Amino acid sequence: MDGTVLVADDDRTIRTVLTQALTRAGCKVHATSSLMTLMRWVEEGKGDLVISDVIMPDGNGLDSLPRITKMRPGLPVIVISAQNTIMTAIQAAEAEAFDYLPKPFDLPDLMKRSARALEQKRRAPKPATPPREAGDDLPLVGRTPAMQALYRLVARVMNTDIPVLITGESGTGKSLIARAIHDFSDRRSLPFIVAQAADLQGVDGPASLIARARGGSVVFDEVADYDEDTQARVVRLLDMLGDKAPRVMATSQVDLDNRMESGVFRQDLYYRLGGVTLHVPSLRERVEDIPLLAEHFLKKGERDFGTVRRLSADSQEVVRSYSWPGNVRQLENTIRRLLVTSPEAEITKSEIEQVLGNQPAAEPLKGGHESEKLSASVARHLKRYFDLHGGQLPPPGVYQRILREVEMPLIEIALDATGGNQAKCADLLGINRNTLRKKITDLDIRVTRRRKLM
Repeated sequence: MDGTVLVADDDRTIRTVLTQALTRAGCKVHATSSLMTLMRWVEEGKGDLVISDVIMPDGNGLDSLPRITKMRPGLPVIVISAQNTIMTAIQAAEAEAFDYLPKPFDLPDLMKRSARALEQKRRAPKPATPPREAGDDLPLVGRTPAMQALYRLVARVMNTDIPVLITGESGTGKSLIARAIHDFSDRRSLPFIVAQAADLQGVDGPASLIARARGGSVVFDEVADYDEDTQARVVRLLDMLGDKAPRVMATSQVDLDNRMESGVFRQDLYYRLGGVTLHVPSLRERVEDIPLLAEHFLKKGERDFGTVRRLSADSQEVVRSYSWPGNVRQLENTIRRLLVTSPEAEITKSEIEQVLGNQPAAEPLKGGHESEKLSASVARHLKRYFDLHGGQLPPPGVYQRILREVEMPLIEIALDATGGNQAKCADLLGINRNTLRKKITDLDIRVTRRRKLM
């Protein structure tokens, strides 16, 4: 993150914390307790981003937003305020603030929003920029029939108001599909908001969310993880949307039909979100796209790191035959790791096998029966795995490959059961906390912290 940030807050502690955090992130910072000083800096052309409190000793930060916009069109302003009211959020949105955060704010969250604001500033003016071609920056790469069908469906729903539910395994790119629907639509110049369950908490949570969206797009991320109270909040929120409502999308990596039938997921919410369902296939369902994606990430690494690498013929076969339980996210992380660690221009088969743990790996378990014991299900799966090799022995390293296949879902489910609390998860599994952290990193497991009601 780079750029110059102007911080205006009458609280010295907040100025100090933000200055230290932004400086560590690579930004230059000018901090003041005076709104007059802030406005002088803006007028002089200083700053790529403004972070300002609302109530200042010499004025109101919200009242100054129109002046900032007039003097410096495109300069993003993030408003922070201890006045956690619906009106504050609405006024910030009406004044075209880039974002609004109530105090006390979460510092990592503010840093992420600041990074997005600086990135938007570099790309400004956004409305005049033509839509990107799919695949330029996003790994929306795929020639297989499954991906082409998905792209055609995306194109059909892009400029409609119908809600979209995007399903698929972790790491398949559900959020990228949502982003593409927004970026290629006529709402592209409006905000794109990814909502977590925490964003809907509190009296002002839903209203603040809609105010931030300003008619753009709202994505309810991993909606299957929402508890009963949060689901009810989403239903009420969707029922109160007016004419200038944002585009509504949701993502889920689990089957909501089954959740609904078992009574865990609200039926009324399911039908409100599922106007059109887009399923993002796993890499196992589109094997022919794996080399294309690998090449895409190699080229992206060349731009990011200045490192030119290529896959050898036998390493390409390893990449193609691996089951990729972490899907596109795992593939990208693997390629990025190899770009950094590979000493030669050509990435060898042994280097890839070392990163992946002597793959190809077994396919995921399929077709199990609910009444079947785990040991029987595993035995049936392993027998099929050996049979698939046509009378030949599988490649060496079966033991570690199978353990890896079992470890990943076990840890993911344990983390889900403990609400993402790694200390509780380690205790539940009976392993050391540092061991758990290492496995989360090695297996590329996404951890989402949330309050778990059990």
